[in-house]
Amino acid sequence: MDQAPGNRRDDAHHSLPGCYRHPDRETGVRCTRCERPICPECMVSASVGFQCPSCVRDGSGTGHSPSASMPRTLAGGAVAADPRLITKILIGINLAVFIAIKASPSLLNSLVLVGQWPPFPFTPTQGVAEGEWYRMITSAFAHEAIWHFAFNMLSLWWLGGPLEQALGRARYLTLFLISGLAGSALSYLLASPSTATLGASGAVYGLFGAMAVLMRRLRQDMRPIIALLAINLVLTFGVSGISWQAHVGGLVAGVVMSYGMVHAPREHRSLVQFGTCALVLAVVVGATLLRTLQLT
Repeated sequence: MDQAPGNRRDDAHHSLPGCYRHPDRETGVRCTRCERPICPECMVSASVGFQCPSCVRDGSGTGHSPSASMPRTLAGGAVAADPRLITKILIGINLAVFIAIKASPSLLNSLVLVGQWPPFPFTPTQGVAEGEWYRMITSAFAHEAIWHFAFNMLSLWWLGGPLEQALGRARYLTLFLISGLAGSALSYLLASPSTATLGASGAVYGLFGAMAVLMRRLRQDMRPIIALLAINLVLTFGVSGISWQAHVGGLVAGVVMSYGMVHAPREHRSLVQFGTCALVLAVVVGATLLRTLQLT
């Protein structure tokens, strides 16, 4: 009989609702405007109580204190009204470059990643080893085959939205660009210097790795992303003409950077996050310089 009150309190605790943005986090606090349950990370101080990020962003929280902290994403980024803005811009850039290449095929020679001249017969072009370092990034936005472009853009749209929303725009863009550079660096380091590679696959594989890390962090079912990644890796190593170096380089970079982003302690969040990205970027630069010294 003496234990009955305690059991009722435990039952009440376990029946608490989950945060509307982080369902795995139980909370007893609700938004004073819409009454949705919110966890500590989603609480935005108002004149009375707390409000949720959605009410603050939509402008419905008119009681919001001017000095209140802005709502933050899981990784500490600012919550944006359009969680896919950067993803849309990246797809738009890829589409514009693809159309330009189809209109002027010779443009491709100036954009692809190639280590050293001459990759193309009778074409006066130079490679990264001759100083055209820009190819490390332009190659990530250049596609020639329609199937290659379509696959990368579909993957970017499917993976980019959730990652951009969870990481915030700046962190998400950093992840994409450095993953693309890491794929280019490993391809430049290990592939034949006269091999031309192109496409956003290195950056996309970085997003694959980041999505796996994010899903594990949120304790979601990882089987779909693991199965999809496994299929893509089988194709990477089983089909000729695919740069496995770019895929592996982007994947490893994406896993490392995203782990630092979503597991960084709150008190040192920015230092850990951007320190991890800087470390990966330093490895990319080091590998590129090493290969350049080998070829010159």
